[in-house]
Amino acid sequence: MNISPALLRKTLMSLTVALAATTLSSCSATVALEPAPLANDPKCAEVSVRLPATVAGLEKRATNAQATSAWGKPTSVILRCGLEAVYASQLVCVTAADVDWLVDASKAPSYRFISFGRNPATEVIVDSKAVSGSRALEDLALSISAIKQTRRCTGN
Repeated sequence: MNISPALLRKTLMSLTVALAATTLSSCSATVALEPAPLANDPKCAEVSVRLPATVAGLEKRATNAQATSAWGKPTSVILRCGLEAVYASQLVCVTAADVDWLVDASKAPSYRFISFGRNPATEVIVDSKAVSGSRALEDLALSISAIKQTRRCTGN
């Protein structure tokens, strides 16, 4: 079977365009995040491999930074492992599924939760207009529990 050079060029061009479109569309789905300062801690790898495919009913998305994850389109839950451990704070502390969290409501309705008494710490940012913060934290509890808690919140 003979293929004309013009047909071969056209086919190769179509394949190139299709490959470029696939590559670009997969890149657009990646959530751009900054890794936390201690993201390379092996304990963050333990958290990462235990992260669920869904959080608060939202599907997990690809991210471009170590020890990070995101859920939802648009992104409604973000996780970053590798922050300095927190053992004292003036922030309100809550417990969800036996994990203690500090609550930073300074940018409400976007809430920042920081794991308390775990080294390294993990932060979870939740858009409360899209999902329940408590449900997101409950869904992430098993993963966060991979890092041993050495101190509990007081006054819960």
